Amino acid sequence: MLEFGDIILAEIQFTDRSETKKRPAVVLFQESLNVVVVGMTSNLKREGILVTREEGAIKDSIIKTSYIFTLGLNKIIKKLFSLNETKKQVLCKEIRKKVCGNYKLH
Repeated sequence: MLEFGDIILAEIQFTDRSETKKRPAVVLFQESLNVVVVGMTSNLKREGILVTREEGAIKDSIIKTSYIFTLGLNKIIKKLFSLNETKKQVLCKEIRKKVCGNYKLH
């Protein structure tokens, strides 16, 4: 079972559905045979959360918090590593801002 903050390598399909490419992604949650993830890129000019080689990334990368999508469990090749607790908290805060904006919980 995959957990929040796990970094996986997966076959990710492009939006035009013409081809797939092996890419890392961060697990938000797994439900049955589906995994909701956040995409990653090695383009350090992109907006997002930096994950460094020292933290376990193959190369310095950015978690693209605006790129959330669902994968079938069968598209996951392997788990690479997990984010540390501090980075998980940052990710959770950023995802909450993207999804909920300024919505206040009562």
